[in-house]
Amino acid sequence: MATVTINIKTSGHEQFIDITEQAQRAITEIEAVDGVCTIFSPHTTAGLTINEHVDPDVSRDIISLLDDVVSTDRAWTHAEGNSPAHVKASLLGSSVVVIVKRGRLHLGTWQGIFFCEFDGPRARRVWLTFTPSGGVG
Repeated sequence: MATVTINIKTSGHEQFIDITEQAQRAITEIEAVDGVCTIFSPHTTAGLTINEHVDPDVSRDIISLLDDVVSTDRAWTHAEGNSPAHVKASLLGSSVVVIVKRGRLHLGTWQGIFFCEFDGPRARRVWLTFTPSGGVG
């Protein structure tokens, strides 16, 4: 099993950053062939998702909906003042898993992997772990 760190510098308070190419470079770098790739965010105010990466309006729409659902006007009790970011990160989740087939991330035509910042701008990282298949297939 191999693990790679991908460093990310966010520039906005809330933004989706397409990390698909960085993840593919990591898979190529570690010479992964067939198996699964787990990408994990160790941050409590950022998440990961797989969604359409061709039209940037999709990620803007997701952020907009999350803003509607997780209101900043609510009486939050967390002293740091970033409870909405924690809730949004929890809703999306801290990891994604992608099949790797013949050294390539096996994503759908329109799919990309997004790092989802909800408390930026910040220097962030994600960990990518590749687990080879057990010889099945």
